[in-house]
Amino acid sequence: MEPRGMKKWRPFVTMPEQYTGLQEVINKQAEVAQPLLTEEQMEQINFTLIEALHTNKQVYLTYYKNGHHITDTGFIQFVDSLGDLFIFIDDVFELKNRMRLSELIDVRLA
Repeated sequence: MEPRGMKKWRPFVTMPEQYTGLQEVINKQAEVAQPLLTEEQMEQINFTLIEALHTNKQVYLTYYKNGHHITDTGFIQFVDSLGDLFIFIDDVFELKNRMRLSELIDVRLA
């Protein structure tokens, strides 16, 4: 038990700026570049999106966001190839996500 009036020593609490800076360095090291897709890969992604939209099949999406590849599962609700947009409803929270087609890395039917 600590004597009254004395505080427990917490090294990182005294310098929150340093802790934040270290966390930013760690996050930067984990970042990856967005891959460049071939024309054939983009056509295949578009074809799979349209098929998933019309058949209401679940898809696995892999997309690029803030230096990371993210994989999610859900359903496609809307696709606009010319407007570089699609709407995806995730499987976990059932939230509508407006995303850019140019962020997609891979789409597969579940």
